[in-house]
Amino acid sequence: MTGTQQRHETVALPRGPLLGFAAGSLGMGVWVTVPGLLLLYFLTDVLAVTPWLAGLTLLLPKVADVLLHPWVGHRSDLEQARRGHRRRLLLTGCALPAAFAVLFAVPGGLTGAGAAAWVAVFFVAGNLLFAAYQVPYLATPADLRIGYHERTRLMAFRMVVLTLGILVSGLLAPLLAGGDAATRGGYLRMAVALAAGMLAAMAVGVAGIGRLRRTASAPTLGPGAGGWRTLAASLRDRQFRRLAGAYLAMSTTTHLVLAGVPYYAQYELGRARLATVLVAAFVAPALLVTPAWLGLARRVGKQRALLGAQVAFAAGSMVLAVGRPAGLPVLVAAVAVLGVAFAGMQLLPFSMLPDVIRAAGAERAGTYTGVWTATEATGAALGPYAYALCLAAGGFVASTVGQSVTQSAQALAALRYGFGLLPAAVMVVAVLVQRRYTLDGAARADGGH
Repeated sequence: MTGTQQRHETVALPRGPLLGFAAGSLGMGVWVTVPGLLLLYFLTDVLAVTPWLAGLTLLLPKVADVLLHPWVGHRSDLEQARRGHRRRLLLTGCALPAAFAVLFAVPGGLTGAGAAAWVAVFFVAGNLLFAAYQVPYLATPADLRIGYHERTRLMAFRMVVLTLGILVSGLLAPLLAGGDAATRGGYLRMAVALAAGMLAAMAVGVAGIGRLRRTASAPTLGPGAGGWRTLAASLRDRQFRRLAGAYLAMSTTTHLVLAGVPYYAQYELGRARLATVLVAAFVAPALLVTPAWLGLARRVGKQRALLGAQVAFAAGSMVLAVGRPAGLPVLVAAVAVLGVAFAGMQLLPFSMLPDVIRAAGAERAGTYTGVWTATEATGAALGPYAYALCLAAGGFVASTVGQSVTQSAQALAALRYGFGLLPAAVMVVAVLVQRRYTLDGAARADGGH
């Protein structure tokens, strides 16, 4: 490593540009949270879409992401090579708030399959715009000349702001939609209000990335950077495959839990408004414990810290499978344990990703990130779909607003076990895969300054 490179590797990023960069996650947090939290419930309990079709409505658009995100990553690397930045894609992604608003603007006469088709079309559009913003955004840490710990610090800022976006949107969305008396009009008003905030935050994020790149001297890529050969190389990278495989299981689990919150609150706990309490218990701890995860990662390494988060998540999920007999305080505490673990499972994998990219060559940042975000999107689809299958297997009955339905004992059991036992089982898979990742020690020794 040359003297110039060493100076770049040890750059301490100023707080102002860090906060500007992190602000972009505030807007992305709305897209990550609100569809995951409300869209399945919106389909089954407002638009009268049967659970199996509702699950497919959320799954099939995400299948397209497996192809779209790597392609966006490829385009991002080409933009970096030709223009020295990834700004055009970021600006294109700023149209995401419009797609978010239209997603919930289902015409009044549509129910069932017709409503499902409307949601599917605009979910695909939103996912593509989200990829256009998210891929170049998450490529930024690998673009910058910073070290192992500074990458974790950068992602810690992002994690705190992302958590704030998840918390605020997760609390506000059900309330703005009308709470226990949610209507189509309420869902639309909620979407328009949150879309305005998304747009402002994403614009600040674009500006923040520009300031970071000027501060930490992003490298200029050669004309051969990116491309489909780079995509194939990323898929052959064992360390990347192991990290991405573990994150697929983590993403699936967290989105499954998020999709199950409204059902658990309504049918297991008996009060739909408790969904807000559960979301707060799940998300709020991350605002407090992210610095602790950052400190733990510095002390024992990101890999070991992440394994601890995964085990804690599995343990908390097992408590939720007990349901109402455990008592509301115990259940809320279990959700809070999930929230503490969730903070680590967001911070640590995302700060390990640029370690893998830098080990493979920084010119591949966009392509690697595209595959990574495709993995995340796949988990975001599989989680709600898996929960929808649990509901369908138990005989859960869909309904429209104002329609009273009595669910069977089998449906209630499926709802509860899908919210508790299934996440625990999937998280065990994440632990087994994550244990095979071996790059962390070398990355820490090489870039820990």
